[in-house]
Order: sequence, then C-alpha cells, then structure tokens
Amino acid sequence: MCWWGHRSRIGPLLTDVACRSALPGERDRKLSDSGSLYLLIKPSGTKSWRWKFRIGGKEKQLVLGRYPAMSLAEARRARDGARALLAEGVDPTVVRKQAKAKARDAALHSFEAAARAWHRDRAATLAPRYARQILERLEENIFREFGSVALGDVTPPMVLAAIRKIEERGAKEMAHRVRLHVSDVFVWAIAAGLAENDPAAIIHKALKKRTKRLRPAFNRIADARALLAASEAASSTSRSTRLASQLMALTAARPGVVRLAEPREFEDLDGDNPLWRIPARKMKLTRERKEDVTFEFVIPLSRQTVAVVKAALATNQRTRWLFPGYGGGRNPISESTVSKHYRDLGYRDRHVPHGWRATFSTIMNERAAIEDRERDRAIIELMLAHIREDVEAAYNRAAYMPRRRELAQAWADMLMPDG
Repeated sequence: MCWWGHRSRIGPLLTDVACRSALPGERDRKLSDSGSLYLLIKPSGTKSWRWKFRIGGKEKQLVLGRYPAMSLAEARRARDGARALLAEGVDPTVVRKQAKAKARDAALHSFEAAARAWHRDRAATLAPRYARQILERLEENIFREFGSVALGDVTPPMVLAAIRKIEERGAKEMAHRVRLHVSDVFVWAIAAGLAENDPAAIIHKALKKRTKRLRPAFNRIADARALLAASEAASSTSRSTRLASQLMALTAARPGVVRLAEPREFEDLDGDNPLWRIPARKMKLTRERKEDVTFEFVIPLSRQTVAVVKAALATNQRTRWLFPGYGGGRNPISESTVSKHYRDLGYRDRHVPHGWRATFSTIMNERAAIEDRERDRAIIELMLAHIREDVEAAYNRAAYMPRRRELAQAWADMLMPDG
C-alpha cells in the first residue's frame, strides 16, 4: 500500500527566479514546491530536485535531476511520472536503478567496449606487463575486425576469420592466445548478462595446431664462443647491446631480467663475493610472490661477469638502467634489441638470446656427467631458477652459493677464456 505521506505545499509555489537566485548556506537548504517536490541546495552550491514519498510504510526520496539542467517545469513532470508509478504500487527508485543498469549495458554493447571493461577488471590480478600485452593483442588483431560489432552479433565465422589472419602470419601460438582472450571476454560478458554465448569457444578445434619448437640454441661451446666473438667485433652495434649479450651468456639469466637490470642490483663488485641481486618483482613468479622479497634471486658473478658489469656502468653513467635504450636512457633497451643484433650477425634460427639458458644447461650438465658430479645437476637447475619457489628453495639458494660461484666461474672460463 502506498501513501503520499506529505501534504502539498501551502502558499506560493516555487518559480524559476527563486530557484536561480537561491544561495547556498552553511548547511543543506530545501526549497519546497507542491506534491513533496523540493530543491536541495548543498553548501557547495549544487542544486538538485528531490521528491519524497512513502512506500511499504517507509519514507524514501527520489533524485530527479540537477538544476538548472532540469528546469522547474521538467522537475514537476518527472515528479508526476514517478507519482503515477507509485500509484500502481511500483517503487520509482527501483525503476530508476533498472534504467541506469540498462544504460550501462547499452554502453557495453560492442565487443570492444565489453573487452575494455573486462580488461580493466582482469588487469587488477595480472602483472602490468602481461596486462598490457593482452590489450595490445586485442587492439592489433581483433578490434579492427569486429570491435564495433554488438556482442550478440559476433558469430563463430567472424571470430575464426580474425584468428585466421594471425595464423597466416605464421603466428600459430599467438592465434591460440588471442582466441583465448576473446573467449574470456565473452565468458565475462555472459556472467554480466551482456551476452548469451561464446562464439570463440566453438572455433577452438578449427585452429591450426601449435607447433612445439624449442628456441634455437647452440649446444657446443665452440659455437657459443664464436657468437660472442662476432658480437664483440660488430662495432656498428652499440656497446650497450654487446655488453647485454655478454651478460645474458655469462649468467644464463632470462633476457627480460637482463634488459631491466639496474646498477643498484649489483653488489661487492670489487670484493670477494660479487653478486647480482634480482628483485622478486622481476622474476618469473606469481603476482603474489613478486611482492614478496623472500623470492628475490641472487646470482654469483664470475670474474668475467664483473668486468662486463663494470664496463656497462662506465659506458652508461647517470641512468637508471644498466643497458639504456635510445632517447637519453629513460627506458631500457627493447625486448628485441639483442635478438635483432643476433639476426644481423647471421644467426637467425640458429641462436636467440633466451637460448643461452639452454646452452648453459646442456654444456654444464654434460660436464657434470663427465666429472661424475651428480649433485651439480640440481645446482645447475637452481642457477636457472628452475626450482620450487618456496621458503626451502630460498634457503637452498644461500646454502649452495659456494658451489654455484665455482660453477659460474667454470662456465665463464669456458665461454670467455680470455676474459
């Protein structure tokens, strides 16, 4: 049952002149009109139309709009419309919320709009770099194909056509990843009531199968030495790039970690125990562990590695990065800098920067087998950060440091005997 609950105002009704000239006070002010309509004036000067009513024995109020965007006459019409709903037993505040929800849904009707909304939600749980990669993949491969199409109008053939274009570039792995991103958007949209099916899921088996291919890497020390020698002789390539190549080779660290190396991460370069202390946030860890200093990774440095780091420090002074890129050193070298350097040297499909990890593992494990040092195999895996990322693993990193330092020096002596 509904009640008006408030008598109509007795006396002169409001006028636009009175509304326009009303000044704010130290507290909220109310200028009443008829039928429980009033103008609320905030201390900030904001003016808005409100209507009081009662439903189910409770007093409620409905915000109709702001003045002067909504005139006095428009406010009265809005009040009358809400009063008509109330007379039918309908709560006008519920109708208003439903209208806002529909408006939000309408704003997400296209695939691109929904994908960006999904990405904003998803990015909060991802590492910033990976979140950025996902959005870039959608922008480059999907939005231009059917980004403006309404979610309900996107069909499996439409999605497949977009994914086929990625396959045609030879990027079969990327095609599968992008299809998964599109599918994730639709799953999110279905849960939000914005879509009814996932056209990207249906095409999964229609995609070309991934080709499992290991990253090209040398497995002979002579080839590895030859590459470093060719790199060092390439005077047309920046000194920073050549030093980054050497650091990757000597430490077998992931290229991304080397690219983002900072001078402050290197310790005791003139002492007996030089180290590279890599923050957990730069390691290949879960998002939670990236925030935990327990999971930082420490690499003992050989004599040759210390020389490389010192050369880089001398070459790139007063910059944040050990290997700064072009443009004044505000950013590190790009992800493709060393890869391009190797291709320019003629090593395409023979060895890539990430391949140094496989080269180190293959050669050092063969050495361990020849010398009958079975325990070294586990330590070699540890040096590649191929271990459980827990408290025990953190302890082992410190416990095996002397042997790790010996192996690091042995590897450096094989790789750069004249260093």
